[in-house]
Amino acid sequence: MGTQKSIVRKHTKRLSILKENAAGYAFLAPSLVLFSVFLFYPLIQSIYLSFHLTDPRGNVAAFVGLDNFTQLFASPVFWNSLNVTMKFTLLTVPAGIVAGLLLAALTHTKLKGMSIFRFIFSLPVALSVSTSSVIWMMLYHPTTGMFNYFLSKLGAAPVQWLIDPTWALISISIMTAWMNSGFNYILLLSGLQGIGDDIRDSARIDGSGPFRTFFRILLPLLSPTVFFLTVVSVMNAFQSFGQIHILTKGGPAGSTEVFVYSIYKEAFVNYQFGTGSALALVLFAMILLLTWIQFRFVEKKVHYQ
Repeated sequence: MGTQKSIVRKHTKRLSILKENAAGYAFLAPSLVLFSVFLFYPLIQSIYLSFHLTDPRGNVAAFVGLDNFTQLFASPVFWNSLNVTMKFTLLTVPAGIVAGLLLAALTHTKLKGMSIFRFIFSLPVALSVSTSSVIWMMLYHPTTGMFNYFLSKLGAAPVQWLIDPTWALISISIMTAWMNSGFNYILLLSGLQGIGDDIRDSARIDGSGPFRTFFRILLPLLSPTVFFLTVVSVMNAFQSFGQIHILTKGGPAGSTEVFVYSIYKEAFVNYQFGTGSALALVLFAMILLLTWIQFRFVEKKVHYQ
């Protein structure tokens, strides 16, 4: 009798576990379907196309193995886009984080009217890439733009911001750093506000000045947020496309042709979907490698409370 009850209890427990698992998978099903349609299938299709030549309609014409990758690494366009992307990342990621950190440090105090500045400094996160690009296109206009207007008032010569190869990437980087500063500012301000006042009060009692308190105490406590923003910003920099497509279209003379824009040109302008897929896989591998490097070496310096 006891054995029979034990078997019934085990059977009931298994049914309960099965019901819980079924309910869990039912809740996950919509997400799994969306990931399958918009992420997993395109990834598998890209891997498949990267080993083939395609016609302008995207139909597979011939299997070429690793030839697409071989041609890729032998192409000067590939190395130029990689070089431009690395420069773009170095120009935008530190600048965006430093701008957000500086604004957060200036506005985390509980002074009257500070909420207005917080609203203004967080505005870039609410603007789309296309809207921001149009605004900055007007600012960069060689004759009617505000930047050249102020330069003329200072007696300086006008700058061809988006036409001169020397200035084009810098101009795009300034705009991108401004776009990223809103998101960075919100997270860094939240991180600063999450640090208890008792820590600041203790530092003040010990005779620590505001700069020493910020750099020696508050900044290490913010390191998890800074690390997160660094990882996300590097990913975003390697995937930037919209502002470059609207403002410069990769020009002049390829000076702003970042990696994603090369993929766009190869796949949707030249209709070389095989080479474009190979480029996309290389981009995926580079982002994966950079993320691993950051977690492997940079995270060691992060101070978790």
